[in-house]
Amino acid sequence: MIGNITFTMIKPGAISHEHIGPILSLINEAGFMIVAMKMVRLHKEDAERFYEVHKGRPFYNSLIEFMTEGAVLAMILEKDNAVEDYRKLIGNTDPRKAAEGTIRRMFAEDLTHNAVHGSDCDENAAIEANFFFSSMERFHSKA
Repeated sequence: MIGNITFTMIKPGAISHEHIGPILSLINEAGFMIVAMKMVRLHKEDAERFYEVHKGRPFYNSLIEFMTEGAVLAMILEKDNAVEDYRKLIGNTDPRKAAEGTIRRMFAEDLTHNAVHGSDCDENAAIEANFFFSSMERFHSKA
């Protein structure tokens, strides 16, 4: 499935501002199939493990604090060229630099509170999907 899936999370700020529906609509309209989805609240240790790649960076502590302040909606999305297409849909991490019509431009509060997470490569998509979902929790459209 490498190349056909990506992982995303709708972050706590977007959830608290009730942007789940519009974000899911944009994902659907872009041709992605949601093959796994669940709402969870990350514990500090889980957020630290998930974002371990950023440990030591100036924004790490504020990212962990933000990601644990409320629920996240974790999803695996399926589509050909999933990672690259989803990165285009969500836009730049900094919503001020994101293109018009992208999820982050429309729904992010700022760089730290950027509405959604999206995998940056096929390898990380698989790792991140496995962090949140067992094989039993996934629907495969091409089964």
